[in-house]
Amino acid sequence: MAAGVLGLALATSITTLQRSFLSLDSARNIETACRIMQCELEKERLFTWTQVSDLAYVPAIDSALLADPAVAGRFSLSRSVLTLADHSGRLLQITVTVSWRNYDGRTLQRSLSTYFGNNGLTSFLNPQI
Repeated sequence: MAAGVLGLALATSITTLQRSFLSLDSARNIETACRIMQCELEKERLFTWTQVSDLAYVPAIDSALLADPAVAGRFSLSRSVLTLADHSGRLLQITVTVSWRNYDGRTLQRSLSTYFGNNGLTSFLNPQI
């Protein structure tokens, strides 16, 4: 009887351990995805209006992040630009998305959005500028 109880306890603990490793991997990947997205948006904040509105621009993961073998080849970065119609084409919504495969093989993704104004964001808050 004791061996049966011990076997059940071990089986349960192994399943719990596997789920905890999956959660740990997910947390690491989400943190890495956030760093990749923040790095890309910081680069784009330095762009001119012509550069940021260029739909042919293809973002790349920063080389400092790619130096980590856990990142290289596992994460992909994409970008979409939406021109907001109610601002006469002078305000863009930029969304960067990072995708990766999780520990259990599922594909996950996270997105981050920001706005970019032709004359700065304050020109939309104060039309007299």
